[in-house]
Amino acid sequence: MTNDVTIESFLEMLSAERGAAENTLESYRRDLDDFAAFTAPERPSKAGKDTLSAYLRDLSARGFAETSQARRLSALKQYFKFLYADNLRGDDPTRTLSAPKRRASLPKVLSLDEVDRLIGAAKETTDANHKSAAAQLRAQRLYTLLEVLYATGLRVSELVALPATAAMRDQRLIEITGKGGKERLVPLSPAAQTAMRSYLGMRNAGDIYAKSPWLFPSHGARGHFTRQAFARDLKDLAVSVGLEAAKVSPHVLRHAFASHLLQNGADLRVVQQLLGHADISTTQIYTHILDERLTALVEGAHPLAGR
Repeated sequence: MTNDVTIESFLEMLSAERGAAENTLESYRRDLDDFAAFTAPERPSKAGKDTLSAYLRDLSARGFAETSQARRLSALKQYFKFLYADNLRGDDPTRTLSAPKRRASLPKVLSLDEVDRLIGAAKETTDANHKSAAAQLRAQRLYTLLEVLYATGLRVSELVALPATAAMRDQRLIEITGKGGKERLVPLSPAAQTAMRSYLGMRNAGDIYAKSPWLFPSHGARGHFTRQAFARDLKDLAVSVGLEAAKVSPHVLRHAFASHLLQNGADLRVVQQLLGHADISTTQIYTHILDERLTALVEGAHPLAGR
């Protein structure tokens, strides 16, 4: 940890003025604390361009991927831009620094069959005889999380923090507050609606969580089920159906949601809105799927395609 108060001031600005989520603030803090440790005993706010360049070289030497290096530099750019804007220093040493080029990478995607196997296995678990009501509730929770995630493509942080009211009435759309406090509507499939209502009824049958405002409550500090716990349960389920644990995560299911929509003819702009991407360029990582679809369309429909 650093005793440079400008880092705390920067984080307070992100929270108060930009509505940054807790996970975002924690990420910025980790990145800036690491930079502060590198500059010690000099305060990070006093660092110059040479120090910043040396830090980027150090990240590379430590084996950080290009994407991680780019994220660290992005955090530093935001930090020094804040210092300059608030007259806490007279220049921005990051202005001419550029991140290492990122190698083009495609998101890991599960096939439709693999998603079906995961959801099917979770559903079978809810029908099994469990030793306790708590075990039955955990099984129903995992199944509900999977149905809702694949139906909506929510970020895992949005999913686990759904309010109980999301399942308290019949509705085809639910309102989500995403990054930066931006709101969007996402549709729910009939299977997801049914799973949510069944889970809520089972949850409210006991006395422990009946009054919780969260759809997926827990005894933890945040009051709701955590993304880490969901990822752990999901990997265990993946192994049980013969999938590699490393291949499956909540984020991979979000990718599957987007990819399968595009494969079946959805418009890229619609997928952007459903995923809550502020910029279409973020969604364009899926354009390889559109390219494959267009190629198949031409090969199947063009009169000279077989020549």
